[in-house]
Amino acid sequence: MTLSARTALAEAAPAKVNLTLEIRGRRSDGYHELESLVVFARLGDRIRLVPAVAPALDVRGPFAAALGSASENLVLKAARLLASRIEGLTLGRFELWKRLPVAAGIGGGSSDAAAALRLIARVNALGLDDARLAEAALAAGADVPVCLAARPRLVRGIGERLSDPLDLPRLAAVLVNPGVALATKDVFGAFSVRAGARTPDKIPARQSVDAAAIPPGRDALISWLRLRANDLEQPAISLVPAIAEVLVELRGLPECDLARMSGSGATCFGMFRNARAALTAARRLRASRPRWWACATMLG
Repeated sequence: MTLSARTALAEAAPAKVNLTLEIRGRRSDGYHELESLVVFARLGDRIRLVPAVAPALDVRGPFAAALGSASENLVLKAARLLASRIEGLTLGRFELWKRLPVAAGIGGGSSDAAAALRLIARVNALGLDDARLAEAALAAGADVPVCLAARPRLVRGIGERLSDPLDLPRLAAVLVNPGVALATKDVFGAFSVRAGARTPDKIPARQSVDAAAIPPGRDALISWLRLRANDLEQPAISLVPAIAEVLVELRGLPECDLARMSGSGATCFGMFRNARAALTAARRLRASRPRWWACATMLG
């Protein structure tokens, strides 16, 4: 079936950025409990859908080749999970334009899956607050629930416990990936190894973040973020030393107020004073490090 601009529905699948990521414990099933302040970028993948009986997926774009089999993609997984919960659900043919690096710590696959669920919801007149949509999102992956509405939130548990949407300032930023795919499971494995066998009683207790205490102003928020961390940053660097190079480069750029790794890496972000400074920084990085992926954006 050929996609048509008149019949296809479209959704953006924005990059997810973890401004903080703190490990709170490890469950008996091996999953780690975490707390993370999540925001979304203005850049990302894009998905179109033509309603049809059976789900299918075409992948295009600069990072399409890095994806595995289309049949194993989270887009189709999420669609089938929702269909298993709603009899007679109309699905369709998806076209994914892959603009984000793969296995990069910015939730590309999760955001794609969430965008697919939003498209299916539109076709079938489902509200985004439909419990079956939330169930399918969590079953598809731990990061999919927060991507469903793509609003800034505090995320807890393994990703299933979400705060109400947060009113945060827009933040000028540059996202940088050194061109290395990094599997989340490997980073969590390195996290465990660095401190010995990680059990809940061996992870230092830290006070949980109060969403109401997160500063609403840009400068105050940056100061607050400097007091937090991404606990997976050093384990990721032990696997991919180039992450440390990215952070050094970002911190050395004019008007960079904060640089940190997102998620399980290897993508890092730098916060800049304004959009112009971020654009200048991204151009400079692309010129000096042509093999890196670097994009200026706004986070919020």
